[in-house]
Amino acid sequence: MIRTFKYRVQLSDEAEAHCLNSLERCRILYNLALEQRLSIYKQSKKSISCYDQINQLPELKKAFPEFAKVDAQCLQNVLERLDRAFKAFFKRAKIGKAGFPRFKSKDRYSSFTLRQCSWKLEGRYLYLSKIGRLRLFLSRPVEGKIKTVTVKRSTTGKWFVSFCCDNIPAKIFPKTDQAIGIDVGIKHFAVDSEGKVVENPKSLKRSLAELRVKQRTLSRRHKGSHRRRIARLVVARLHEKIANQRKDFLHKTSNHYIRNYKYIAVEDLNISGMIKNHHLAQSISDASWNQFFTMLSYKAESAGRVLVKVDPRGTSQRCSGCGELVPKKLSERIHACPHCGLVLDRDENAARNIKTLGQSHQALTSVMLADVA
Repeated sequence: MIRTFKYRVQLSDEAEAHCLNSLERCRILYNLALEQRLSIYKQSKKSISCYDQINQLPELKKAFPEFAKVDAQCLQNVLERLDRAFKAFFKRAKIGKAGFPRFKSKDRYSSFTLRQCSWKLEGRYLYLSKIGRLRLFLSRPVEGKIKTVTVKRSTTGKWFVSFCCDNIPAKIFPKTDQAIGIDVGIKHFAVDSEGKVVENPKSLKRSLAELRVKQRTLSRRHKGSHRRRIARLVVARLHEKIANQRKDFLHKTSNHYIRNYKYIAVEDLNISGMIKNHHLAQSISDASWNQFFTMLSYKAESAGRVLVKVDPRGTSQRCSGCGELVPKKLSERIHACPHCGLVLDRDENAARNIKTLGQSHQALTSVMLADVA
């Protein structure tokens, strides 16, 4: 299993200058490589491969010695990143409208990656080739085998290091055979099949008034001025605070379900389609259901738990007690079944149906695996 460990780092003035220089050289190389691809295609209707561009790096370093101050593997990764951007563009173009790889401005290139022997980790200190020593704030130990090291600068000027690790040992949680169904929403972030209600923190909505004032201040500043840079930093810090609050909540909620339940069933929602509703788009984005499902997915894989996504159609309309359809409007928040007399919250009824669907899906999978064996 591959997992990423992210840490904030403290840099000396010299190390920060080297990091900024590496970022700028990587950005320039990205734009040069993109320009080369476009020029060759316009002239000959042929493309140049990533490997051909990598083979030209020694000549580039001779012509422009400033690129020799950046680690060779870091430069190679830039060209591989551009190649991935083109591959992703052609893949998206097959299914619809796709954005073409763009030239990177200073605000759109914020990280570089090192591999293999270009770094060394000793305790809380990380030594990078041609950069120097970085002090890590180790909130947790790095586990597994480190494959790559990525240095990133945030929009607020903070520096982070991400270790992409393989062969991560599985987390040991108390053994349990309990199953749970989770129904996500906007009024309440989630209601599970046991009746527990997880309130929606609404991180963006709580800070929206303050954010509007600061963005209005930013809009009044003249472009390129020092006061505009200060105002932009204030807005970026508030956005960062909102994102951190949201991630903290999602991590704690997902950890609770992973720790206490072996089988977890959630809805397979088309979130990208749901946010096209402009009345609910901001609330859905603020709730971050997709990020919550992603956290549940990789944490379940790490802990040996089972996450099942079920079809959400009919989960709110079907009675969890007798299975009969009980049509309800969206404004009706209580499920009252005229067939079996079951009365409970609409979301809890949906969560129970999700749990039942998840268990049937898991049982069917187990039977199929047994037949194959």
